[in-house]
Amino acid sequence: MSENNPFEIAQRQLDECARILNLDDSIRDILRVPMREIHVSIPVRMDNGNFRVFKGFRVQYNNARGPMKGGIRFHPDETIDTVKALAAWMTWKTSIVDVPLGGGKGGVICNPKEMSDGELERLSRAYIQSISEVVGPEKDVPAPDVYTTPQIMAWMMDEFSKIYQKNQFGLITGKPLELGGSAGRGDATARGGCYTIREAANYLGIDLKGATVAIQGFGNAGHFAASLVSSLFGCKVVAVSDSKGGIMDENGLAVEAVIKHKVKTGSVVGFPNSKPISNIELLELDVDLLIPSALENVITSDNASNIKAKIICELANGPTTPEADEILYNNGIHVIPDFLANAGGVTVSYFEMVQNFYMYYWEEALVHERLDKKMTSAYHATLHASNKYNVNMRKAAYVVAVERVVKAMQLRGRI
Repeated sequence: MSENNPFEIAQRQLDECARILNLDDSIRDILRVPMREIHVSIPVRMDNGNFRVFKGFRVQYNNARGPMKGGIRFHPDETIDTVKALAAWMTWKTSIVDVPLGGGKGGVICNPKEMSDGELERLSRAYIQSISEVVGPEKDVPAPDVYTTPQIMAWMMDEFSKIYQKNQFGLITGKPLELGGSAGRGDATARGGCYTIREAANYLGIDLKGATVAIQGFGNAGHFAASLVSSLFGCKVVAVSDSKGGIMDENGLAVEAVIKHKVKTGSVVGFPNSKPISNIELLELDVDLLIPSALENVITSDNASNIKAKIICELANGPTTPEADEILYNNGIHVIPDFLANAGGVTVSYFEMVQNFYMYYWEEALVHERLDKKMTSAYHATLHASNKYNVNMRKAAYVVAVERVVKAMQLRGRI
């Protein structure tokens, strides 16, 4: 068993939760595996006239609480184990914020950075064609994820609408506003995480005004997190990084200027008057708040003992291994686990589904208000379970989420 295999990690986390809840082994075995796993081969005509076959996946993990929900990732290193793990975590994520959805995830092995817009559109449409029979507003609702965008969601929605010969805005979330998207969706993941940071800081007695922050990963979630912790709380962002490297300024980075620099150059690296720092070094900085916002397994048993942050808010999926979790907990570091911390995205996606169903759209302030309520409630339910069972916050989040899924399965007569 590998410390870094994401699906094995998801299963181990579930096993520990089952032990805490004293679940019957047969129930645990049902929850350890997805309901359905779909593999597709997607031929796409490239700009040079040749066809290329892409490998795609859709994993539908559990629908006891409602239609499956989960993003679609376009990534050159995508694996079925990653997609299965993310589908499992999405099941717990929708449950922890108490929205009536299940969990799913999709992915295509490709490198969008090396593809033209035309190739991306043909791939997006072909992917949705290949899974069209098993997705839909009342079955499984995809969304954007790594390297997928509102435009890609629009192409997929349009293709699904052509197949069923009627507008199907509710197929997918994360769409442009003009095509049934929701206000407040763009920064929802980071904003939801910020609400949990606020609650954690209140619980721990940490003043966020002037608190130091390091953010690993400066994509959608990371750059919004940098902007929001500064504007909402007055935090001082001292370090950020992306796949090419990182930058640091102990006096605080000018976040909006860094965002502009990244847009212009493609990386935060080389930002004027900053010091270079590696992704590994960033994780170990002596800061109040660490926000991993990149990919999986960056905090492991090798580096966990070197981490000095008081709070870790996991906007990335699966950034911390179970071995590292124990080290962090024993060192008194308060971890806001991924499927709680980054649940703002799926919460506003749920709001988008609601708005699509009754064709009336909310103002952004109302989206923020309802997101705050959901995230705050989820954080305190998790904190309560952590204190009740004397376990770390990740195990506590699992306890809350899994109990709800099991209850739904029992009521439906599935177990």
